[in-house]
Amino acid sequence: MSYSIVLQPSGLRFTAEAGQSLLRAAEDAGVVLPSSCRNGTCRTCLCQVREGEVTHTLEWPGVTREERAEGWILPCVAEARSNAVIDAPLAASFD
Repeated sequence: MSYSIVLQPSGLRFTAEAGQSLLRAAEDAGVVLPSSCRNGTCRTCLCQVREGEVTHTLEWPGVTREERAEGWILPCVAEARSNAVIDAPLAASFD
């Protein structure tokens, strides 16, 4: 199964396969998201889900319970569970 991901405000789009981190899916599609640790602790890749369902692959990634309730995610350790719109203001294309 694959999901369509749209990044705002850039409008960049990519497809994320089930079981694939959003960060990896973005990179595979030529989209650059800020990142550093890639294990959910540094918060460099912090983004906010506006629509859709995304889940973390770790029990305790570097976001608080309150932040999770507001839709904040760490794409390096998060996977799509539906099509999604994500607020990622620093997203860019490799081009």
